[in-house]
Amino acid sequence: MKLRQSIYITALVLSFGLVVGCSSDDNGTYMDDDMMMDDDMMMDDDDMMGVDFTGTFAQVDHLGRPGINTTLSFDMEGEASVKDAHNTTIPSEMGATFQAGFQARLEQYHDVYALKLGLDPADVNYENNILGLDAATLTSILAADVLEVAPDLPTTYFNPGTDLDNDGSVLVPDGDEVALTGRHPNDDIIDVSLILFFGGMEGDRFSGQDLDDDGMADLPRLTSDGVGLTANISTTFPYLGAPE
Repeated sequence: MKLRQSIYITALVLSFGLVVGCSSDDNGTYMDDDMMMDDDMMMDDDDMMGVDFTGTFAQVDHLGRPGINTTLSFDMEGEASVKDAHNTTIPSEMGATFQAGFQARLEQYHDVYALKLGLDPADVNYENNILGLDAATLTSILAADVLEVAPDLPTTYFNPGTDLDNDGSVLVPDGDEVALTGRHPNDDIIDVSLILFFGGMEGDRFSGQDLDDDGMADLPRLTSDGVGLTANISTTFPYLGAPE
């Protein structure tokens, strides 16, 4: 019995000693078993305000609309990278610098698919898209690769709205569609971009159509990457749920 009491007392003393040992350091902040941080190493908000950020900085990348630089910039072997140049250009200079190249690349895609279909490239060109934008206007908007925000409109990459003019088509511009006013978690950014590039006025110009009803696609499927949204979307920050 005395042995058991001695064990209990010894354990209690050791526990008390550990507590005292962990809390007796008045001059430092306990980090882990092997590292202590002195008060002199701590940085509060006032110290942060005094950090010197002077110097020469260089922009090496920027984040705008997903996939635009990747899709519409074209690097030639042995020449300076257009993609890198786009990443290091400030938005106010992007349009004048890259619009012509973006438009040429967009038309080049149509030429390639024309050849694949055995057609004359002169007969397969970009068509005004679901927003009513011609190639020059679309690439002017996309060349300035920034994610825009419209304070008085819904935040979305594209919302087709309704068939306001009762012509039987929602995608053809009806006057109530909203586009490029930001990005909503539910937006399929890549599919919207592909539809703007290849979908034409109806949005389904190259959608893998079977023109001769033989069960085989006669046109390429260019208006979707075939990848759907699988994440759970919440109405509260950070909006995206745990990975599935």
